[in-house]
Amino acid sequence: MDDDKIISKENQPEVNYQEEVVVEEAPQDMNFDLPPPVYQESNNRNIFIIGGAVLFLILFIVIVRAIFFSKPSNKAVNLIYWGLWEDKEVMEPLIAAYQQKYPNVKINYQKMNPQSYREKLVSRSISVGNSQGRIEKPDIFRFHNTWLPEIKDIIAPLPPTVMSGEEFDKTFYPIHKKDLKVGNYYYGLPLEIDGLVLVYNESLFKKAGISTVPTTWDDITQIVPKLTVKDLSGGLITSGIAMGTASNVDHFSDIFGLLLLQNGGSLNKLDQDEAAGALEIYRKFSEPPQGYWTEEMPGSTTAFVQEKVAIIIVPSWEVLAIKAANPDIDIKVVPVPVVPGTPLISLASYWVEGVSRFSSNQLVAWKFLKFLTEKENMTKMYEIQSKIRPFGEPYSRVDLAPLLAQDPYLGAVIKQANNFVSLPIISRTMDNGLNDEIIKYMENAINSTILGVSYKEALTEAKKGIDQVFTKYNISN
Repeated sequence: MDDDKIISKENQPEVNYQEEVVVEEAPQDMNFDLPPPVYQESNNRNIFIIGGAVLFLILFIVIVRAIFFSKPSNKAVNLIYWGLWEDKEVMEPLIAAYQQKYPNVKINYQKMNPQSYREKLVSRSISVGNSQGRIEKPDIFRFHNTWLPEIKDIIAPLPPTVMSGEEFDKTFYPIHKKDLKVGNYYYGLPLEIDGLVLVYNESLFKKAGISTVPTTWDDITQIVPKLTVKDLSGGLITSGIAMGTASNVDHFSDIFGLLLLQNGGSLNKLDQDEAAGALEIYRKFSEPPQGYWTEEMPGSTTAFVQEKVAIIIVPSWEVLAIKAANPDIDIKVVPVPVVPGTPLISLASYWVEGVSRFSSNQLVAWKFLKFLTEKENMTKMYEIQSKIRPFGEPYSRVDLAPLLAQDPYLGAVIKQANNFVSLPIISRTMDNGLNDEIIKYMENAINSTILGVSYKEALTEAKKGIDQVFTKYNISN
């Protein structure tokens, strides 16, 4: 996708930074062609000098008073902050620290319900209110890294006075720049980085006599048969890997997107051989005669918790759900497998903080978000998060990577952080739009191959619908 086509120059949102620039025009009756006046040597010269000195003294006194005796503006600023996943107990300490520095700024953090969140965000932002009063609109909001085409009409650009492009590029990862820069502006500040990782059950590996960590798809092909256990009638007792179906593989669309990227394909070229090859790789794990995964198995994350499957590919945050459901499960988290001989690549899925173009306090809102991205505040947030769950959000700052590089759960994310790629095929964003619409066409394609339709035919049909989705959201093919 050509990101510059997502928000064209004509659609660049209005910027309200509350900073006036006054341009003084020269008086119209001033004649620049007249010769300069001639001053005669007389008492007028002394008067001119004395008058100039007095004027200088007056200006000096005014400047000194302005610097040392003027009072800062105490105008109250109220910001509404719509979050999604973090409870108030995580955000409030940081908000309190900011408000201590800037007592005139009040920030009301609200954890929103993810169901229909994107639609509510857009509709509430553009609403003009009613006769009963002013509608509450967010000044700051969280959005998914794939959502820019869906929220381009409500999001404001990051002012270079708050963070320059050079500082952004130096602070965050390449995928942040790729996802959030449109034209000359950035449209968001990330507080995290995340994407697909491989999670495996080390106890099941040991039981199968496997001591090596899979790093390539060839490794996966070799160890999955050893990890798979079937009963005498051929029914699955333990699956080697959860792949191949759409109905019971959590994040199936993300996994297909990963394979598509690794096979050299793209979403706007689903009718080509690279895409068909990616679907073949995905499907072969559940096709006869292997049948390493079937639709009779429970959902893949549930199956992993129940130790009925040895390997799953999920975003790192799924590990939290797994550990919450089964604290004693012996798991390892590593980077996703790659095609042998090719560089590491994984699929990104993370959340970003943005500012509404309809906010009357855009500059203050951006300054608060910049505050959250500072090293000491980001590490403080992670510390608070880690007190209420096994780990926090992986740092979006490149200079904080060493703190998590050896982490048993997030080290894999950091190792992949420079190699993430984004596609609007991410499950569980609940956008009821770009991602979910594309995922539905992919689900239909996978299910049709189960019924005997060829990979290429299934994807060619899916491409027709996905092309319409791209057109709907003004995404250039």
